[in-house]
Amino acid sequence: MFDLLWRSIAIGIGATILMDIWSIALAKGAIPNWGPPGRWLWHLFAKGTVFHDDIGKAAPYKHEVALGWVFHYAVGIIYGIMLVILTGPYWLLAPTFLPAWIWGIVTIAAGWFLLQPGLGIGWAASKTPNPNKVRFLGLVAHSVFGFGLYATALLIR
Repeated sequence: MFDLLWRSIAIGIGATILMDIWSIALAKGAIPNWGPPGRWLWHLFAKGTVFHDDIGKAAPYKHEVALGWVFHYAVGIIYGIMLVILTGPYWLLAPTFLPAWIWGIVTIAAGWFLLQPGLGIGWAASKTPNPNKVRFLGLVAHSVFGFGLYATALLIR
């Protein structure tokens, strides 16, 4: 059981690292800002506020960037564990790309329908200046995440 757990955690971390590398490369070296999600998470648990009109106008939290990064990796780990639960432990013995990629795409739903509205940018980024671009880039990032799940599973089997 412990072997399944550590492998599931490892694939979540590996996939999240690959997604971050992709994001940094796409932004020409800029590090992603996980402060707004950290602020959102703080307000969610401290005040019970799920949806904000503009997270930038919500009271800041001193450690929101660190909290955002921890949240980002915790979600990646949870998604890694969920993939193994959904595919079964034998997937770890002979990982295949398709389940990992499909799961990577499915995971964007939490961003589109919880986090983005929570930050005040609308359902599936509908309140951003170019929502289709944001959606497309999100799908690409989550495809990279799915590939990362698969690649990490291959590396640790």
